Amino acid sequence: MRPAAVILIAYLLGSIPFGYLIVRSSKRADIRETGSGGTGATNVSRRAGKAAGVLTLVLDALKGAAAVVIAKLALGLPIFAASGGPSLAQAANSSVAIENVYWWVAAAAIAAIVGHIFPVWLGFRGGKGVATGVGVFLVLAPLAVVFAAVLFLVIVLLTRYVSLGAIVAAATIPVLVLIQNYISPHVEFWPLMTAAIVGAALIIFAHRENIARLIHRTESKFE
Repeated sequence: MRPAAVILIAYLLGSIPFGYLIVRSSKRADIRETGSGGTGATNVSRRAGKAAGVLTLVLDALKGAAAVVIAKLALGLPIFAASGGPSLAQAANSSVAIENVYWWVAAAAIAAIVGHIFPVWLGFRGGKGVATGVGVFLVLAPLAVVFAAVLFLVIVLLTRYVSLGAIVAAATIPVLVLIQNYISPHVEFWPLMTAAIVGAALIIFAHRENIARLIHRTESKFE
């Protein structure tokens, strides 16, 4: 029951529509009827100002991080470890039990992103999953997030397309996780890699309309 509860909690946390609530309370408007229709920080900033957008970004990231932290605590894992988790050598005497627990954490991470993109409270129509993904992987793979964030900023500064930066950054997370494991192998690699691949796929899928607009050069630039 505990793993199932962890995944449900992660999904419900991810489903909290902070962008929707911020715009509803400040502008008495439905953010889904503005711009891209998403509930994320970029769309919120266009409707309610940059301060509201930043607040949405922070809260969406925090809920992603909280989902993973709760999952780790509930399953008896440390929130952070000196090098990302137990090494293969340390896990050698624990059979496959440790890796199995990490699979549940990976499932919770994916559930949080799914919750943001498909929130039960808003008829399964939410945001693009970027900020929530940032929060998730800040706990799971912080170094990968740092490098992806730098790449995101460079792309946005050069092109002014937030969506393009988000898509490329999301796609690089699995690559960065792979590189990190090559340098320092750990038992949680496959659960983490799976979460990174599925998370990236979800975020890219949520940007499918942005991708079409980018191809046709009709995507809005961030001012």
